[in-house]
Amino acid sequence: MRALVIESPHRAVVKEVPYPSPRPGEVVIAVERVGICGTDFHIFEGEFLSAYPLIPGHEFSGTIHEIGAGVKGLRVGDRVTADPSLFCGRCRYCLSHRGNQCEHWGALGNTVNGSMAEYVAVPAGNVVVLPDGMSLATGAFIEPMACVVHAMNRLRLRAGQSVLLFGAGAMGLQLVQALSRSGAAGLTVVDVSDRKLQMACSLGATEAVNVRGKDAIAGRKYDVVIDATGIPAVIEEALAYLGPTGTYLQFGVTPSGARIPLDPFALYRQDWTILGSMAINHTFLTAFDWVKEGRIALEPLVSKVISLEETPAFLAAPKDPELWKVQIQIR
Repeated sequence: MRALVIESPHRAVVKEVPYPSPRPGEVVIAVERVGICGTDFHIFEGEFLSAYPLIPGHEFSGTIHEIGAGVKGLRVGDRVTADPSLFCGRCRYCLSHRGNQCEHWGALGNTVNGSMAEYVAVPAGNVVVLPDGMSLATGAFIEPMACVVHAMNRLRLRAGQSVLLFGAGAMGLQLVQALSRSGAAGLTVVDVSDRKLQMACSLGATEAVNVRGKDAIAGRKYDVVIDATGIPAVIEEALAYLGPTGTYLQFGVTPSGARIPLDPFALYRQDWTILGSMAINHTFLTAFDWVKEGRIALEPLVSKVISLEETPAFLAAPKDPELWKVQIQIR
């Protein structure tokens, strides 16, 4: 089968690899759509925890192609998506509802071969069947939304709080929708793209600020500040907007080893809360339900669809600040 393989940092090729026959308890999915995530760029650039060679891809949808022994309730031909999480289920973190901190944490496309391929083997328990009205493009978008749900669970936003969000990319615009439906009062979004900021306002932001006009919010303090860019310089600046008893949420993935200065006296004096939000924590089904019921719009955030063969060049090219989600059409 054809697959994109990242052989080492900055080297990705499309080549033939063995078909992943299902083990007991697994199904093989014929992949149709795969989303390209910021984490995939970090893997390509050697800035994540992944080992090489690796087939990336953890946001995907397709149809069940083959079913392994012992699998019940699924049929060949079912249109599906799947939670890429591979938690051990036995360690102290898994047993205390902190699976994303599993001592043996793994994920499709991160620690084992993923879905940027014609076929991927998946634990049957991770599979979710798509309703007839849900497109495969939306099905491949459930995993990012599950990350947003985990972030919202971490944040515990209170009604009426003011929020400042840096980044109006695909993840940022999902956060905009989640925050505006979860009690935020003022919701200010900062980005470099006027087009993205217009979309943010259409999805629930109350104010849009281009980075060229940041004087508009100079001196303001917010109850909640969120970074969805993963850019260390942006994160350092974002903390300056955090008000007394404020909560800061790091949502964007930074390069491994990035550092920023932090004033510990300000942390103490202003009673700040600083949170991280790592991937998914048993939130895939919750995200699926939120999307299925029409609460969150995902398909409008797909900016571009490319082929598997175009993907190595896309990963290596400078990032286009006007793009939201880019998906790969496998077949």
